[in-house]
Amino acid sequence: MRESWGGKAVLFRKNDGLGVVEAWLGRVVLIAVAGDLDMLTAPLLDDAIQAALRKQPTTLIVDLTRVGFLAAAALNLLVATHHEITPTTRFGVVADGPGTSRPMKIIGIDSVIALYRTLGDALANC
Repeated sequence: MRESWGGKAVLFRKNDGLGVVEAWLGRVVLIAVAGDLDMLTAPLLDDAIQAALRKQPTTLIVDLTRVGFLAAAALNLLVATHHEITPTTRFGVVADGPGTSRPMKIIGIDSVIALYRTLGDALANC
């Protein structure tokens, strides 16, 4: 399936119930995820992140607004990604909901990773 964001082509993959979209706006890459992120699907997100990073973006935004469940494996992946790419690449996560932003706030990840309520907020601040 192909969509567009900022005039750039977007590729859509769906595996194991997880949808991953990669979109570019200049040198900013958005990885949007739909489904549940658990120990089985987090590696699919990791693959998408690593593929995007090979293209050397200035900013990576992971959008979790369509994720219903965020397991420890996904939380670990987000923290590891943050540590791997900053400060050379800006990193932010869009999450607003009980299944995504709440666990990130409870365990304090929001003090390590820039957490935004909307994609617009992330784009304005990343």
